[in-house]
Amino acid sequence: MFEYMGDRLSKAIKNIRGMGRITEENINEAMREIRMALLEADVNYQVVKEFVNNVKEKALGMEVGKNLKPDELFIKLVKDELISLLGSEVAPLETKKNPTILLLVGLQGSGKTTTAGKLANYLRKKESKHPLLVACDVYRPAAIDQLKEIGSSLNIPVFEEGKKNPVDIVKDALAFAKENKNDYIIIDTAGRLHIDDNLMKELQDISDFVHPDEILLVIDAMMGQDAIHVIEGFNDALKLTGCILTKLDGNTKGGVALSVRHLTNVPIKFVGDSEKLDGLSAFYPERMAERILDMGDIMGIAEKVEGIISEDEAKDQMKKMQSGKYDLEDFLTNLKQIKKLGPLENILKMLPGMRKMGLNNVEIDPKQMAHVEAIILSMTPYERRHPDILKASRKQRIAKGSGRSVEEINRLLKQFEEMKKMMKMMQNGNLKLPF
Repeated sequence: MFEYMGDRLSKAIKNIRGMGRITEENINEAMREIRMALLEADVNYQVVKEFVNNVKEKALGMEVGKNLKPDELFIKLVKDELISLLGSEVAPLETKKNPTILLLVGLQGSGKTTTAGKLANYLRKKESKHPLLVACDVYRPAAIDQLKEIGSSLNIPVFEEGKKNPVDIVKDALAFAKENKNDYIIIDTAGRLHIDDNLMKELQDISDFVHPDEILLVIDAMMGQDAIHVIEGFNDALKLTGCILTKLDGNTKGGVALSVRHLTNVPIKFVGDSEKLDGLSAFYPERMAERILDMGDIMGIAEKVEGIISEDEAKDQMKKMQSGKYDLEDFLTNLKQIKKLGPLENILKMLPGMRKMGLNNVEIDPKQMAHVEAIILSMTPYERRHPDILKASRKQRIAKGSGRSVEEINRLLKQFEEMKKMMKMMQNGNLKLPF
């Protein structure tokens, strides 16, 4: 997500570090680099122009304090301006009404139906809601079947009445939701390849009948600057309350996210960050700015871990690490938990300084994790708790049981011991992290 933009900005900011004082000359040089980074990341030209002028004006007009170096001050200004472009404040989803009605709109191919499922899954997990999905895309072949399949995989109810008039479907869905105590109604509507009068008339009819609490535009972030025209077109007809950017895990430069709020005043509420049905995240402008600038997103990691690792489990693991009692049984438990978080590369990208250390493009082969898991599962519970007893004969038995080599087992045991030492050093404050 925003890797291209982040890489370019990091290179520009790298040239600023060590700046002795802020002058118009070195500001011009720095801003030239940042201007090119933003333009090449597909940020709207007008937005880039205002961004550059604002940062430059504030930098030249600000006194450098004793506790803040000129380059640190400049980076803070860039970060603050990025946050401002992204929307400054979080735009929360309406959650207080019962039922709350969400109308999802967008062009064909934006990922609207999948996003409807992701949103329902998010609301159930994060807000403890009981959502109902409503199939109102009566034109696209298999759209209803797709939504039913998504609902079935998530165990979330889907209301559908085939190819009926969408307004009539919504009317019946409201009665169904009331009877079944569904507190969220998510309406998946039809899309088109482009905005046209027929599409807008149908969406307006649904909106006029149901008076939704949120009208959310689902838009493909890979559209680039064309996305602005699409948002404006839908907003003029429907008065959008927010948008959801999909496919930010794909080959996108991310520039549209910096342009949307500033040019349309429509807040970004969610981003789709993986193809999985739990791959939807609330949009936090400050966190996103920090990720773009390689400052990490520790809160984002914490939220991903939440629900997979309980607070009591985390405290227990911490005590074991501090006391040196962390064993392969604990490591196996953690491996299984990590697998639930999704691709490990995505977690690495959320750590501070990963881009600077060149770890943002690391690819981790899931087969390697499977090999490690097979080795540990081939040990007895006692061996996992006391890996120091693993001598030659035991290792040969484990190698045969796991289908791996003795050399791989030795390598795993050595890495495990090194990891335990590092954990203890981190807990004792003796290890200085490289960021």
